[in-house]
Amino acid sequence: MDGESLEKVAQKNFGKLDISHVHLSDGTIEGFSLPDANVTAIQYHPEASPGPHDADYLFKEFYACLKN
Repeated sequence: MDGESLEKVAQKNFGKLDISHVHLSDGTIEGFSLPDANVTAIQYHPEASPGPHDADYLFKEFYACLKN
């Protein structure tokens, strides 16, 4: 789904959409959040390159969400 279509669906059903990750080669959306629905989604394997700690911030954000 392209960003414009995803934004329309999100606004209609969930509220604001924040696109956080876009693939550099083909422009596909790889991450987004719906702050009004407390949803975050990432669709890629961050450890593939260059290192094993590339996704640490995602886990920290998830943990912070659980604490609240």
